[in-house]
Amino acid sequence: MSEVVADVRGKVILITGAAQGIGEATARLCAKRGARVIIVDIKETGEATAASIRDSGGDATFHQLDVRSAEQVEALFAKVKASHDKLDVLICAAGILQGQYLQPEEFPLETFERVMDINVKGTFLTTKYATPLLAETEGVMLLIASGAGVIGGSSSIAYGTSKGAVNGLGMVLASHLAPRKIRVNVICPGGINTEMKRSVIETQAELEGRDAATVIASAELGDPIGVARLLAYLASDDGDYVRRNLFTR
Repeated sequence: MSEVVADVRGKVILITGAAQGIGEATARLCAKRGARVIIVDIKETGEATAASIRDSGGDATFHQLDVRSAEQVEALFAKVKASHDKLDVLICAAGILQGQYLQPEEFPLETFERVMDINVKGTFLTTKYATPLLAETEGVMLLIASGAGVIGGSSSIAYGTSKGAVNGLGMVLASHLAPRKIRVNVICPGGINTEMKRSVIETQAELEGRDAATVIASAELGDPIGVARLLAYLASDDGDYVRRNLFTR
């Protein structure tokens, strides 16, 4: 009998930013492997993702909310407690990238604040209200950062800054929550074929006067499922000995 890889059967896994990209791929994979998935996104298309998972025999529900709202996030976890009774894994994948290739003097303050609010404040609020539930299950908290702002630069001043902050938040949470038996990992994806990454490449191609489709094809972007497999492993009990941050292609 072959060994079960990344066994997440029966685990309740909540994923923010799961209407598309890495979050969606992770929701689909975890549900396929038997997890009870809670999809959270500001985009109402998250319901279509949840419905598709259910149609394939998986367990998925959708909650539409803005991660910047403390009231909405607090209410979400109260609903999760009522409907699922527990939370085993939190995956924070909600994030945006705006202001690519702008110099500091060109960068609108409102754009910087919006990126920071969603990427940093949204991650903090989600971890804040998830912590009591994760403490009950000795659960797992997975934060999506990036190589940007952690080991390198970014096309966007705001994005790189925000992901550096998410990485810092994860390191601090890891030490704060270890006594409560909550494992915290930060995952830093590289060039992955998501709507966000394609948008950056399209802007770059436009600035350089090149064909966007050609540039995207030559970028050899990774499939989101590759990151999803790593997240599923970290969500499983097999990931218990992994510490600190991890980088993907």
